[in-house]
Formats: sequence, C-alpha cells, structure tokens
Amino acid sequence: MSATVETIRQHLIDNPSAMPSQIAAELNVSEFEVVSALPTEQLALLPVSEKDALLTSLPEWGNMTTIVSASGSIFEFKGSFPKGKYAHGYYNLITKGDGLHGHLKLDDISAIALISKPFRGTESHSINFFGPAGEVVFKVYLGRDKKRVLLPEQVARFKAIKAELQAATA
Repeated sequence: MSATVETIRQHLIDNPSAMPSQIAAELNVSEFEVVSALPTEQLALLPVSEKDALLTSLPEWGNMTTIVSASGSIFEFKGSFPKGKYAHGYYNLITKGDGLHGHLKLDDISAIALISKPFRGTESHSINFFGPAGEVVFKVYLGRDKKRVLLPEQVARFKAIKAELQAATA
C-alpha cells in the first residue's frame, strides 16, 4: 500500500464528515483516489461496462438529485433522471418539457462508484461517474421525501446493487 493511500485513509478517519472533493483538494489527489480509499462498507465499484444498464434503470427510480460541479460551482437538478439514447458520440438525455437535459460523453467515464457516506450527519447514498483524470463528471443522489427522509424503494434498489457488487468482489 502506498503512502498516498495510507494518508488518504487516515484523513478519512480523522475527518469523517469531510466530502471526498474536500479531501482531494486538501491532499492534491483526484476525487477517485479518495473514493477508492473509502471503507468497503461505504463503497462499491460498478464495472463501466454496466453503465448502460444502470442509466436505463435510473429513470424508473423516481425523483433524485443530479449534481454537476464545475470550477467550484455546484449545479443541482431535483427530479427523475431522464431516459437517454446514443447518437453522435453522446448519450443524449431525452426530456420533454422541463427537466434535466444534456449530452453525456460516456466513452470518457473511467469509473462508477456507489457510495454510502453520511452527509452532515444524515444517511446518504450516491452514484458517482468519474472522468479519465479521476474527476467527478456527475453524481446522482437518492431522493428524499418532504421530511428529508430517503425514499425507501430507492434505498432498497441501491443497496441491492451495492451488495451484489460487494459479493462479487469478496
């Protein structure tokens, strides 16, 4: 194990509420390096080859929060993740009317991480898509009801995928 991984793991232990992006900036490493050092109960890596199946299923999950970070700014969309289809080198998000629109360059996705890490002391689960330099391209957080409680059906789906991945690597 390299000193860098040990340093990251110790930083995670010493700062349990710190977000991976914060730790990456503090230690001058990629966010994927930080995420990769999370304890096994907090992390499962989905093979990139499974991205199409995942993206096809996400619109069925219901309202979630999609986050895109760019140059320190954070953009959030709350709602169902849209269906998509491939065309012209992109996975094009198809939304009629209002909703999340965009074009995903999925060929550049290098890793997909399912992360269960408390956020501000509250249970939180997200699916993180990483680019070639270990940067987060976008994240999809499980949805919450009006009382800020995670949606149980989404939690069950997420945990089932994560458990299957963890069992496959055990």
